[in-house]
Amino acid sequence: MGKIPVLKPHEVVMILERLGFYVVRRKGSHKQIRRADGRGMTVPFHQGCDISPILLRKIAKDIQMDISDLLSYITKA
Repeated sequence: MGKIPVLKPHEVVMILERLGFYVVRRKGSHKQIRRADGRGMTVPFHQGCDISPILLRKIAKDIQMDISDLLSYITKA
């Protein structure tokens, strides 16, 4: 895997929505996202902060996906 990009929180949520996830609730500066099969996670939405490559890797692990598979959804419409 090459360099992992820094993404905006809304970009991460859009990728997850393409994968069948939906926002369950928002509490403060975090959105909780879940899928019908039970996989879920929390995406931070802090003002002016991006999602780092380390956190992006953690998100991929939480939803049981390889980081390269997750990033392949960036370019898909």
